[in-house]
Amino acid sequence: MLYFAMSLTSDTEKAHDLLQETSLKALTYSDKYTENTNFKAWVYTIMKNTFINDYRRNKKKENTFDSVNNDFRLKFQKDKGYPSPESIYSSKEIIKCINALDAEYKIPFNLFLDGFKYKEIAEELNMPLGTVKSRIFFTRKKLEKSLKEYTF
Repeated sequence: MLYFAMSLTSDTEKAHDLLQETSLKALTYSDKYTENTNFKAWVYTIMKNTFINDYRRNKKKENTFDSVNNDFRLKFQKDKGYPSPESIYSSKEIIKCINALDAEYKIPFNLFLDGFKYKEIAEELNMPLGTVKSRIFFTRKKLEKSLKEYTF
């Protein structure tokens, strides 16, 4: 399994961490394993999914409003110093545009920005999951259009 972890991470230390995390998840969720099935494939799937989720989580930390190929994300400020006047102004503009939205779009989008997952938002607002996803998508598009001057 270490070889598979190495093929995913290309780093010995990260491969050991991935192996340890996979072992922990396999033990924690051992009740989910179906007997008389391929145990090795089950564990490898856990490892692959863990690696993918960690990769996505790390990528998400790097991104937020940025328009590369018309994707609308935010770019977190890497400088821990004081914010520039321009960034304060643009943050106020973004908040103003979000608050100007209809409640049916603003509420799910604000929950999404607060870190809730789509499923959690759907349960909280008693809506179908597809409706929540489409409202957040359309909110992004509306914000992208109204904040066009702030995209790069």
